[in-house]
Amino acid sequence: MNKNKLISPFRSASHHHQECLQSAIAAAKKHCDNSGLRLTPIRQRVLELVWQNHEPVKAYDILDKLKQAKSSSAPPTVYRALDFLQDEGLVHKIESLNAYVGCGNPKEMHKSQFFICHDCGAVAELDDKDIRDLLQKKAQRFGFKIDDEMVEIKGRCQACRQAEK
Repeated sequence: MNKNKLISPFRSASHHHQECLQSAIAAAKKHCDNSGLRLTPIRQRVLELVWQNHEPVKAYDILDKLKQAKSSSAPPTVYRALDFLQDEGLVHKIESLNAYVGCGNPKEMHKSQFFICHDCGAVAELDDKDIRDLLQKKAQRFGFKIDDEMVEIKGRCQACRQAEK
């Protein structure tokens, strides 16, 4: 495994989203098959909705979209599906936004750093061991044990900065 890699870059103009979505669903099915788990229709649909725009999506936005197709959908259904997808490393929760994004590398468990554009909402996912090591070193220096690591960095993506010019 490369110790510092960009897992999910900001989406470019040449991005083929349908291929990206199909790849994410295929990876999820393979993961569930290999783990003896079920990617139920509702779990798959929630995953598709998370991957729909490459932007963080809130649970209630997912619920609204599910209700368009099936009026009996309820919040616990969405939250159970999101919990499953998160537990299996198929989605990440962006804590500061209380929203979810698809994981660009579900094959490997990893700790990610997220760059979040506060203008357009786009998110890029990075897995940088140097950042993790630095955080661990700093935590040890203060006698702190890290149980969970979520690094979220907000700013402006290149596309938004260029659009302003």
